[in-house]
Amino acid sequence: MPLSAQDVRGKFERFRILVVGRANAGKTTLLQKVCNTTEKPLIFDGKGNKIDADVVKSSVDRGYHDINNELVFQSNSGFVFHDSCGFEAGGVDEFKKMKEFVSERASTRKLNERIHAIWYCIPMDEYCRAITAAEERFFSECDTNNVPVIAVFTKFDALSAIALGELKKIPGLTRKDIFEMTPKRVEEIFANANIWGRLCGTRHPPKNYVRLAQMNIDKTDCGPLLDCTTGALGGEALEMLLISTQQTNLELCITYAMKRTAMAYIKRACQGSLQVTEDECIWMQKEIAKWFPHTGVVSPAMVAQLVVQDAMTSSQ
Repeated sequence: MPLSAQDVRGKFERFRILVVGRANAGKTTLLQKVCNTTEKPLIFDGKGNKIDADVVKSSVDRGYHDINNELVFQSNSGFVFHDSCGFEAGGVDEFKKMKEFVSERASTRKLNERIHAIWYCIPMDEYCRAITAAEERFFSECDTNNVPVIAVFTKFDALSAIALGELKKIPGLTRKDIFEMTPKRVEEIFANANIWGRLCGTRHPPKNYVRLAQMNIDKTDCGPLLDCTTGALGGEALEMLLISTQQTNLELCITYAMKRTAMAYIKRACQGSLQVTEDECIWMQKEIAKWFPHTGVVSPAMVAQLVVQDAMTSSQ
């Protein structure tokens, strides 16, 4: 029987993500942004024992990790991350361990150990070699058993620098011309590289992709990645788990509260099948508030009013 969204927190305590990608792909910065911190993660072994970061530092610096280790940030312990074990460097044993980990964790009956999503980070600062043998092998051989894989094109702003350099070489262009033409040239570079097309042509293609730029700037966040991942999960229960775990994107909470809950009430009201009693209103408020677990300072009634107003505006 499928899990209901209401019961999801009782079944899955944390949202678990496998992060894949070569060294210097921007993975650590990405995870810090997701958890709204600049601190390094705590590391735990598969049994929950804390590991001294200094003990594993030398292997981590070389790009090798124990994939079973859990990376948890104190700012948001609801996320658990696993780092791929260095197969990107070409290690046969490491790739085998990664495949075994995905196969086991994608369908394990121990629900708190199950992975819910995979982020495959591909840096764009070397876009000409964005797809190496590691990417080809992963997407050709690794069956993730319905766990969605999101291709994360990190350092996407590197393409802007490349486009800018190309346009500066064109005689007669003013600074204004170059500034206005750069975004279009970036899209052309990305399209001509056919990175997404090549990934889609593999045996086990990613579910979707997202492009992240300027992750080193304070004001940027991972809203697009969280939104993309939520949309790929394919079920309200896991959607609620992810949205209730993340604490950085209020807009995402509003979007799914509107889509999954408020619109259902509005539809019933329009069809005349909803009796707007005080008890029904209180129930609706509680249902909508479930998408906002980290906004305890706001009453369920205020949250519900905000979401319903947004839903009514969108439906007009």
